[in-house]
Amino acid sequence: MRGSGFLAIWSDLAPEDETDWAHWMTREHSVERVRIEGFLACRIFRALGATKNRYFILYDLEKPDTVGGAEYLARLDAPTPWSQHIMPRLRNFARGGGRVIATAGIGQGGLLATIRLDTKPEWEADALCRELASMDRVAAARVMVSDAVQTSIQTREKSMRSKDGTFAALLVIEGFDETSVRNALLRLPSLAPQLNRRLIEELPLYAICFNLDRRLLPS
Repeated sequence: MRGSGFLAIWSDLAPEDETDWAHWMTREHSVERVRIEGFLACRIFRALGATKNRYFILYDLEKPDTVGGAEYLARLDAPTPWSQHIMPRLRNFARGGGRVIATAGIGQGGLLATIRLDTKPEWEADALCRELASMDRVAAARVMVSDAVQTSIQTREKSMRSKDGTFAALLVIEGFDETSVRNALLRLPSLAPQLNRRLIEELPLYAICFNLDRRLLPS
């Protein structure tokens, strides 16, 4: 991630909505978002082995306040017809954006684990990221903190969903394969004992299925 800000989104889809959602996301929505000033890139991941069609979207933002920026909020208040069709169909929607406070490693991994936290980290984020990124075939580890004020701004698009879940902070681990990411998750309780071991062990992993960098936008 090149910027100091982020926006993270999870949602579930009914099987009959998945193709339409994928076309909307790759042919309209991601392009619309990444064109907004301050949006640098969009990556879309799908959960492995989940019984539901669960997706995770991670936007790379130039600055944390992009989440509450005028241009982004204007888009949220003027959803396209296709967005108006899709938004009410998203389930278990969770969204948060803010600041990347710690990062270690080089590049991006094809497989990813996300750990949502209800409170801001009580452990040393930089040290934890360095330890995780030093493990075999772990590409990067990042800790991000949500800005509750900016994330909770009411918009027309938000009103189309039944209820958005929130989180205080997010730990992301990126790796080469499932084994490397699972090994990093197993290491977590010894590095941050406050984290729930059982929940960590049951976390789904996410595989990359789409990536759009601002530099690749069509003119």
